[in-house]
Amino acid sequence: MTAVGYTNVVLILADGLGWGDVGFGGNRYVSTPVLDKLAADGIVLSQHYTASPGSAAARASLLTGRYSQRTGALSGESNRGLDRFSLGEATLADLFGTAGYATGMVGKWHNGLFDLHYHPNRRGFDEFVGFQNGEMDYFGWAIEANGKPSFGDGRYLTDVLTEGAVGFVDRHHQEPFFLYVAYNAPSRPLQAPEAEVRAWREMGRFNEAVCRLYAMIHHLDNGVGRILESLAYHGLQDNTLVLFTSACGPWLGNERLGDGRSMNLQRYNGGLRGMRGEVLEGGIRVPTVVRWPAGLGSTSHGGAARAGTPVTVDAMIHFCDWLPTLTAAAGVTARPPNALDGINVLPVLQGTSSTVIEKRFWQYNRYDPVPNCNAAVRDGPWKLVWPAIPSAMARLPVDEVWRRGMIGVPHFEMAIDTSAIHRTVPPPANPELYRIDEDPGEKQDLSARFPDRLRAMQQDLERWFEDVHAERRSLPDVWRGAR
Repeated sequence: MTAVGYTNVVLILADGLGWGDVGFGGNRYVSTPVLDKLAADGIVLSQHYTASPGSAAARASLLTGRYSQRTGALSGESNRGLDRFSLGEATLADLFGTAGYATGMVGKWHNGLFDLHYHPNRRGFDEFVGFQNGEMDYFGWAIEANGKPSFGDGRYLTDVLTEGAVGFVDRHHQEPFFLYVAYNAPSRPLQAPEAEVRAWREMGRFNEAVCRLYAMIHHLDNGVGRILESLAYHGLQDNTLVLFTSACGPWLGNERLGDGRSMNLQRYNGGLRGMRGEVLEGGIRVPTVVRWPAGLGSTSHGGAARAGTPVTVDAMIHFCDWLPTLTAAAGVTARPPNALDGINVLPVLQGTSSTVIEKRFWQYNRYDPVPNCNAAVRDGPWKLVWPAIPSAMARLPVDEVWRRGMIGVPHFEMAIDTSAIHRTVPPPANPELYRIDEDPGEKQDLSARFPDRLRAMQQDLERWFEDVHAERRSLPDVWRGAR
């Protein structure tokens, strides 16, 4: 227990930040001194997985401790209600609030846009500054503070969100608090202050898209630094658990710039294959750091001397583990009404246990879930992957119009689109099998050499798929699929 008798929690989430997008991930050209220092002072989780390569679904799991498929959050189409999770789910904010914590959220919600029942203020957060959609213009932004809208005033959105987070700490530094800071950086649109982009242009190594993205990451790093400085200013550094991670891996495909040009965002990805939207390692293994001096120590882990080198925990940890872990760290005893898919991994972080859930599952496509499309199961060192089926991954043109039209638009209420989804999905390709401990880049498919292992993992994935979607189909308030 700390001197003040409680533990604060600050959960910071980037959007589409890959292992190759941070200095501590091995990138020599990106500039992330704050995150690198956070890594040196804390614990780096080398096998930390998001729950989904899709942003909205990942956020639902992070907040509920449950596979997003169970909760109803399937993909990002807000106009169809596919981003929202059931009102029957309890969130981290709900649980911290019952324990007397001040709860605040800043940034990108993307878990319910058109119905105020799914607003952050209705999901356990006393305070909310941000936007409910999945994307927002960084200069022509439209955000809200507890329902009161405000619009772009010349400031860069990452700075506005950082100021919202610092303001929350300033207001609540004398009481226990839970703060969820969900930056939309470095996700689209690719916009950054010109003065910062120039540094990467002058290197002459990257195209304009990557230059802008690296500038966005640098600005995000500065924002995290200001939040950490606020904690230190109020004397809260030791008794605050800071968790930094990303909703999903990086987008490495083509991206349109504001002037109409389309450029590729292919860049260093830490040796991992795959990207945002894919269940390959590059899409779901995300950079993660935990710092909590009062609970994890600042000089050792499991008795190992740090000597200025980041401590790395190689255990497989998952987004679903954070609800039970963060509440345990804070001594919050309230439990959610539904069975969790995660466990408390605090003993793993403290070096007193190696117990984790060895078998984890992923599946992601748009609209109706397709069983053997973009799906994976990890069982210890083994990983089975069903490749993505392009037609199941595509967003319908009408929904793409909605997505683009909502950038820079404040919240409003409307009924979601429940019209039928008409598409043709061909049969899947063959599944692939990898040994992730020996081949984290997923280069050598071992399915032909180990058919029994492949078959057993296929069966595990089939049972999981039916289990989570049977629960989803029983929910009274979520999208159920094509009609």
